[in-house]
Amino acid sequence: MRLLSLKIAEYVDRMPPVWIEGQVVQLVQRPGTTTAYLTLRDADVDFSLSVTAPRQLLDRMDTELPEGARVVVHAKPTYWTKRGSLQLAADAIRHVGVGELLARIEHLKRVLASEGLLDARRKRRLPFLPDTVGLVCGRASAAERDVIENARRRWPAVRFAVRQVAVQGPTAVTQVTDAVRELDADPRVSVIVVARGGGALEDLLPFSNETLVRAVAAATTPVVSAIGHEVDTPLLDLVADVRASTPTDAAKLVVPDVAEELAGVHAARDRLRRAVVHRVDNEQAGLDALRSRPVLASPVTLVEDRRHAVETSLHRARVALGARLDRARDDVRHLSSQVRALSPAATLDRGYAVVQRADGAVVRDPDEVSDGERLRLRVAGGELAADARRG
Repeated sequence: MRLLSLKIAEYVDRMPPVWIEGQVVQLVQRPGTTTAYLTLRDADVDFSLSVTAPRQLLDRMDTELPEGARVVVHAKPTYWTKRGSLQLAADAIRHVGVGELLARIEHLKRVLASEGLLDARRKRRLPFLPDTVGLVCGRASAAERDVIENARRRWPAVRFAVRQVAVQGPTAVTQVTDAVRELDADPRVSVIVVARGGGALEDLLPFSNETLVRAVAAATTPVVSAIGHEVDTPLLDLVADVRASTPTDAAKLVVPDVAEELAGVHAARDRLRRAVVHRVDNEQAGLDALRSRPVLASPVTLVEDRRHAVETSLHRARVALGARLDRARDDVRHLSSQVRALSPAATLDRGYAVVQRADGAVVRDPDEVSDGERLRLRVAGGELAADARRG
């Protein structure tokens, strides 16, 4: 094992100095020593390395090096054989400038946009009334108090599943990400709120971390981002389904106002009642108008009108028929007179007679009969028999 440790040390010793970036998790400067000990952490992969640096290197920096600061270190990898650990010996330390951080955030923003994670069409609508609200916030923070108090003021029955985590510092990304994933896996949680109060740009950097924003983008539960003040816009605001300008605003977004909803219900009931009363009044007015019509006031009126019309038509028909019969009777009488005037009977009445032979043939010429032939004489009063005698 000692031989292996020596071989690793020889291999590491041949490695050239490198530039690495990380976040200062711990800084130890013991009094009376010339060496400072730092622990650098990569927040994206939760990996840490020990770094040693001359104290005079830290003293020459323009500003102090607080825990949580992002730095770039130029260091030579070394392997400590007694403990079997890898560490870095730094000869240069520089702060990561705000401009560079903003450039990196802007680059990540373009990457996320190209993948469609900032597209408004993928954002989900918040439920009207969530079963349980998941809240990710700092420990005993004002953001937690603002969200819970304002939400319960609006809807007293709202339930919360609170996850108190570090919201700044080297462990913030890991803890917030784990909390979001845990709440997303809980079937009772209908919406997740990630809340933090305001702070400097460096304090809000965890909420622009790629690991965290991708975890939020992958969540199946709608996420509300309530980070900082209204002017602060970390990448989490852009990836989340809804952005709240403040934690108080987040409380207003996740639950309805019971007073407003009750007022809306009462107003709707009033409108419905007025609409029903108006409809009933209109129908009653229509019925009253129908009942006031003569045909309904006196139902026999229509029948009487029709009866009078029938009687009038019947009378006219009788009059017309009587007149027609009278004219026809006069015509018959006139024709009868004409017939009588033209009939043989009328001629006989004037003293004429009709001579017929025995076979009924009318004699028109004396030559048509012979002497002694039996003849029939028809006169107005009857018939006579006679024998023909030519004289």
